[in-house]
Amino acid sequence: MSREEPGYIALYNSGELSKRVETLEKRLSECDICPRECGANRLAGKTGKCNSGLLPIVSSFCAHHGEEPVLSGTKGSGTIFFGNCNMRCVYCQNYQISQDPKSQQQNEIEPRVLAERMIHLQDSPGCHNINLVTPSHLVPQIVCALLYAVPLGLKIPLVYNTSSYDSVQTLRELDGVISIYLADLRYASDEHARKYSRVRHYVESSRAAIKEMHRQVGDLKVDADGVAQRGLIIRHLILPNDIAGSEDSLRWLVDEISPQIAVSIMSQYYPTHRAPKYPLLNRRISPSEYAEVVKLVESLGIVNGWMQGMQSSDNYLPDFQRGDNPFSVDKD
Repeated sequence: MSREEPGYIALYNSGELSKRVETLEKRLSECDICPRECGANRLAGKTGKCNSGLLPIVSSFCAHHGEEPVLSGTKGSGTIFFGNCNMRCVYCQNYQISQDPKSQQQNEIEPRVLAERMIHLQDSPGCHNINLVTPSHLVPQIVCALLYAVPLGLKIPLVYNTSSYDSVQTLRELDGVISIYLADLRYASDEHARKYSRVRHYVESSRAAIKEMHRQVGDLKVDADGVAQRGLIIRHLILPNDIAGSEDSLRWLVDEISPQIAVSIMSQYYPTHRAPKYPLLNRRISPSEYAEVVKLVESLGIVNGWMQGMQSSDNYLPDFQRGDNPFSVDKD
């Protein structure tokens, strides 16, 4: 696939992007941006269940070289880590950012500043894309920032890096805005989602969201250099004791989304945050659990994606450059 102009530029030029910002911002008055639909008046500065109000919260931003190879490429993925989250995963590796709202208040910025940070990542390190991490609760603010970023010269793909606890209604406002969806598929059980991430109806919500993402962008396409330009990538984190429901989730992806779906199998789980208090989560995955998922990927005929290798050090989080990479990604 040749490099193409991201759709948000045409939406900006036609005036459609401004209309979408207006629609999204109105919804903040009784917030229903994510599936929690908590109804907080975030326009008035009230915080919702995501612990966020009106302004976007950016914890950090950098050129990230440890994402999937099609995102990191040679120049890195321009990663923007948003503060707070609409989930409460007991094993969250970024819990200081996602579940400590008081510490994140100082990181509130204006959309114009968010736009400037996008431009910095594009122009200074020369990142291949802008990678929006944990964006589900801040979609209106992100789209608003594009109204500033496009005139400043933003022209690289946007990556929506999400837990998939997303509202389909909100995702539809991103049609043409987002080029690449990087979406988790955490659980195949609502009971596990409720117990370990404090969310209701995760399975229904995430699967509906992933269907909408795929409708918008289709299967993953990369350019001649192997850098992602468009499409859906699914991340699946292996959890101990099959809490992630790997077979159910991966089979659903192949049967209901696409046999060519790009899947990133992650083995990096370790018991951090509150996980040591939960007997089924208080250890790393075993070699046999890892091998079972490898075998499952093969049996389902999944040929596009990446697999992290097993790591022995408790202090080491593997990245995809060092992990095994037995799959391929189609070039068009």
